[in-house]
Amino acid sequence: MSNTAIKVDNLGKLYRVGQIVSYSTLRESITDAMLAPFRRIRSDRKQQEHAIDASPSGRDTIWALKNVSFEIEHGNAVGIIGRNGAGKSTLLKILTRITTPTEGYAEIYGRVGSLLEVGTGFHSELTGRENIYLNGAVLGMKRREIDLKFDEIVEFSGVKMFIDTPLKRYSSGMQVRLAFAVSAYLEPDILVIDEVLAVGDNEFQKRCLGKMDEVTKGGRTVLFVSHNMAAVKAFCQRTILLEQGEIVMDGPTEEVIKYYLSSGLHNQAERKWDDMNNAPGGNVVRLHSVRAKNSEGKVISEFNIQEPIYVEMEYWVLEKGWDLTNSFYFYDESGLLLFVSRNNLDSNRQNREYPVGLYRSVCCVPGNFLNEGTIVITAAIATDARALHAIERDAISFHVFDPGSGGVRGDFTREWPGGVIRPLFEWNTEHIPS
Repeated sequence: MSNTAIKVDNLGKLYRVGQIVSYSTLRESITDAMLAPFRRIRSDRKQQEHAIDASPSGRDTIWALKNVSFEIEHGNAVGIIGRNGAGKSTLLKILTRITTPTEGYAEIYGRVGSLLEVGTGFHSELTGRENIYLNGAVLGMKRREIDLKFDEIVEFSGVKMFIDTPLKRYSSGMQVRLAFAVSAYLEPDILVIDEVLAVGDNEFQKRCLGKMDEVTKGGRTVLFVSHNMAAVKAFCQRTILLEQGEIVMDGPTEEVIKYYLSSGLHNQAERKWDDMNNAPGGNVVRLHSVRAKNSEGKVISEFNIQEPIYVEMEYWVLEKGWDLTNSFYFYDESGLLLFVSRNNLDSNRQNREYPVGLYRSVCCVPGNFLNEGTIVITAAIATDARALHAIERDAISFHVFDPGSGGVRGDFTREWPGGVIRPLFEWNTEHIPS
């Protein structure tokens, strides 16, 4: 008997720019899920012709996925990584039957539980309790089976006080906690998880990773999409790297992550969003740009270890009256969080409620502080109430190099020992008279 959980063969998805894509109704999705013990997702000829119906030059079309093939066996945890627009979410939407491919097919052996984005699979007018039973029905479970898992789901999600409250009254964090608990505890054969775990706090993320590890040890399969390289490295033995809709690398997680973060696929010292509507953020604030500059004000991707690095973000404040906190998260090429810098000691923002307008915040990292290697920056804007208003993971990256003399190194010519930082401290040596 085959141990295959997911088989993808020559999968491709072509979108027409500006085209409105229709999806299945909830009733159709529930009926389909309950009728199929496993699912084979093929390209539909009519849809394919419709999707490709574009200008003769093809300038109005874009391949979100192209020539994607892989197999995953039951009981494995596989990571999917790549920068924004690489095709990760499109792949998950095909595997969970939210959309169908233009070419190729995917075979899914078993029941699929998915956590793609806040609110997916939930009905906002129904209570938390009703949504738990609805999702169980979608997975083909009987009511008594759901009853046995109900208390565990509520306990893990931490929404017991609000379980009979309509979901539209839940915060995004509460929705994610409940959605994850439902997906994990109703025991699907395959669990598909997108970046939404980022909405939860660190403690919740640790609990999620522990639960996913428990799921795989129980013989079930997890497909995990994340920009958090440390989480992917800790949880997934195998990782697939996507770039422009195609598989660039598929192999051991540590090797794939190192290649991704140290290659030109990831390095870009500036990100900019000219269209406010498409920029990261919401009604309070949206990012306009994130970049790394040298002391001359030039955007560069290679920094001398001895020189300061200026990391800046520009952002639109859309609602007045908010006391905003800006943060940069510094990661190394393995996905390890090195440190976090916040503007809480910036005298220009303390106890300040920002008027509407465009702002720039700059963080100066002194020379002789970071170690050699690739540095990846996540930019975030929140309030002191811990409400996250804007975040862009892996916003930019740059490389720090050692010129070989001076600075911390001095006349030390051999390879410098490891470490996440390389600060220049003052030393003093004196002779102690006998």
